[in-house]
Amino acid sequence: MKPGMLSVDEALAFLLEGARPVAETEQVATLAATGRVLAQAQYSALTVPAVDNTSMDGYAVYAADCASGEARLTVSQRVPAGSVPQPLARGTAARIFTGAPIPPGADAVVMQEQCAEDGDAVIVKHRPQAGEWVRRVGEDIRAGSEILAAGMKLRPQDTGLAASVGIAALPLYRRLKVAVFFTGDELAMPGEPLPPGRIYNSNRYTLNGLLQLSGCEVSDYGIVPDQLEATREVLRQAAAGNDVIVTSGGVSVGEEDHIKPAVEAEGRLSMWKIAVKPGKPLAFGEVDAGGSKKAHFIGLPGNPVSSFVTFLVFVRPFILRCQGVARVEPLSFPLRADFDWPKPDPRREFLRVKLNPGGGLDLYPSQSSAVLSSAVWGDGFVDNPARQVIRRGDRVKFLPYSELFQ
Repeated sequence: MKPGMLSVDEALAFLLEGARPVAETEQVATLAATGRVLAQAQYSALTVPAVDNTSMDGYAVYAADCASGEARLTVSQRVPAGSVPQPLARGTAARIFTGAPIPPGADAVVMQEQCAEDGDAVIVKHRPQAGEWVRRVGEDIRAGSEILAAGMKLRPQDTGLAASVGIAALPLYRRLKVAVFFTGDELAMPGEPLPPGRIYNSNRYTLNGLLQLSGCEVSDYGIVPDQLEATREVLRQAAAGNDVIVTSGGVSVGEEDHIKPAVEAEGRLSMWKIAVKPGKPLAFGEVDAGGSKKAHFIGLPGNPVSSFVTFLVFVRPFILRCQGVARVEPLSFPLRADFDWPKPDPRREFLRVKLNPGGGLDLYPSQSSAVLSSAVWGDGFVDNPARQVIRRGDRVKFLPYSELFQ
């Protein structure tokens, strides 16, 4: 690592330390809460299941009545889900359906495939154990227990769990408001003619998509000319109504790079060189928004893969922390490398790889920061330490997109 360069961990620690989580909350219908962040822990007022019930269609019985393995029992009642059964008499069985309460006295359920109807009786061709196919009271949830922790980004199963105990609305942090814009006179928009020397603005689509996947309320200010005053004006507009400003391009110190002086004029800025590949330049600071209000600022490099990688490595956890999420680190998995990487970089590398049918990882042939197709082809990154040689068969740290796109 070159002198003056921050490590990935150092840069991320600085970012997370500087994050200001949103404070405002709102009550949102549980049906609309998926993808949002829970502001307060939730507790169940109910015990689930509230009564012993069956997990199988079949017959509720006394296990001792079926010890012969060929017991003939009179069917004394029918118990569908939602009904209230009568106590079960010895020597009888109750026809019962999944989710229905167990009749008082019965201690087992024999699934219907192990039984045969015989007029008003049933032949039980099985020796059940007490408790077989019975879901006990409170097996899932006990009244008063915590079911959802504060700071969770809610998944469909989380809102389902809340609904299962009757919670109709949840206290959520408001959505994080993020402004995004792009610098560079060379940029053109898809659908426009492409003059010589110009390129289409892929980063606008990539970063908008990433911010939307992150659950942000996005304001897109488009392409900003390479002019100091134009950059300052957009910064003022963006800061007035947003919590975070994210930009792409212009974070170097060339004559046409106006992000640094513009942010310094409207707030404060730290320019970081990070020991990461692809990436390296990253800007972090804040822009005055009037009074004591300030908007966070993060400036990403302009190369498409550099922008993509640095967003996922740095901006994603920063945004999660600002949203009130408690755990921001993605899960990683040790997988087999089915490739060689004999000349590692002195910087920490995020290599684009793809899962193969054999359970290993294949490497995209070009790891250039300008080759966006490598990110499309891949399923995630190998997070490779600085100067770490990879030999075919080595275990490497795999970060799947499925962990990073949430």
